[in-house]
Amino acid sequence: MNQTVIDKITKHYLESGDFNGYPVYALKKKYEINDESAKALLRELILSRKIDVVFGNIHPNPHIKAFSDTSAEQQIEFLEQLEFVDHFCLYPSKETLSQFVQRPDYSSEPYTEQLALGEGQLDFRVFDLSVLEYYRNDPRYHYQTDFINGQISVTNEHYESESMPEHDQVLLQTFGFAHDKNLNRAVAVFLRYLSDLSPEHQAIWKYKELKGDYQLHPDYLRNSMGHWGTRISIFEAFSQEMQLINEMANLIGKPPLFRQTYEHEYPRNFGFLLRPTLAELNAFVLLLDQLMSDNLNKKFFSPELELEQDHAREDGRVEVRRKGTIALLDEWVHHYFQPENPEPLDRMIATFRKVRSLRQKPAHSIREDVFDQKYFRDQRSLIMDAYGAIRTLRLVLANHPNVKANAPKINKFLYEGKIWSI
Repeated sequence: MNQTVIDKITKHYLESGDFNGYPVYALKKKYEINDESAKALLRELILSRKIDVVFGNIHPNPHIKAFSDTSAEQQIEFLEQLEFVDHFCLYPSKETLSQFVQRPDYSSEPYTEQLALGEGQLDFRVFDLSVLEYYRNDPRYHYQTDFINGQISVTNEHYESESMPEHDQVLLQTFGFAHDKNLNRAVAVFLRYLSDLSPEHQAIWKYKELKGDYQLHPDYLRNSMGHWGTRISIFEAFSQEMQLINEMANLIGKPPLFRQTYEHEYPRNFGFLLRPTLAELNAFVLLLDQLMSDNLNKKFFSPELELEQDHAREDGRVEVRRKGTIALLDEWVHHYFQPENPEPLDRMIATFRKVRSLRQKPAHSIREDVFDQKYFRDQRSLIMDAYGAIRTLRLVLANHPNVKANAPKINKFLYEGKIWSI
């Protein structure tokens, strides 16, 4: 009977269409056995490494094999400790699947093949960040990420369109990020979603797959298990700070300090670099300066400050020049806010100037592009400094009496400084 049961479980797994488990209630009904007999049979098949049992205690859905690393010893322990119920599901072991002669051919779908060989649907694989460029840079795809979670889909215009091959009309329901011990980032995707890609796109991802010891981003793992995150990404925090600053400007009775803010839909390159090149870093610096200095609204500073100033030329004549946005911000915060320790304000202005200076460097030099892992680190350091400057500006405005009297609601993570910079 044992081999008949093994064959039934294996056939069900491979033909279910989604690599589903065979429920205990179906086993009991088909072979007309009671709980004790079924339990004894499962114990024997687990110990002989013919099957795996998923109990719904590690992952709530026993009808999928979420993870493949539950040992036989752990399974026997669960079998003895948990109430024996009909919703437990049975799966062929990796050993059984490797020898099953009727297994379909998945050689052109490497990630579907891994599921067919018994890997867990929530086992993940990691990839070079550059794999995302294929989708981010193609306007036919809707590429969205909050830098912890992400999704890729075909835009409505091209969905089921003859202008786009069917094998390119892919959906990646979710992707996330992982990092190694040195905080080097990688893309992380669960096998369940990789297996949904067309053979052509599975090949693209397979080519970019990385080996090594990577850990899932902590909040991506929590989100995937149905739990709330514990922090927000530094890019989301940056955007929220700008929105708060504009709310505070309104309470003060001023025009918005930033001419444009973003909520959920960020500029395409606003995020961690996908490729560590000088060109990518320069593009990010340009965007960052456009979001910071270029984005400052001069109307905010009027009429308290003069927006122009006289400048004496070498020939003795005087010309009128418009003040730059950073100069206006510097003048405004130091005139209206005079804390005992001016260092945070000075550091804030210095960061605005630093970003502007980095932006101007490429404009005055001709350099070939350079590939260097250090650009990942350089960008992380820069966005941390930039976020600190924007946060300081929000804290400055929070001291205004009108803001204190009617303070806007602040995201808990933002208020407590719970920000992911990885």
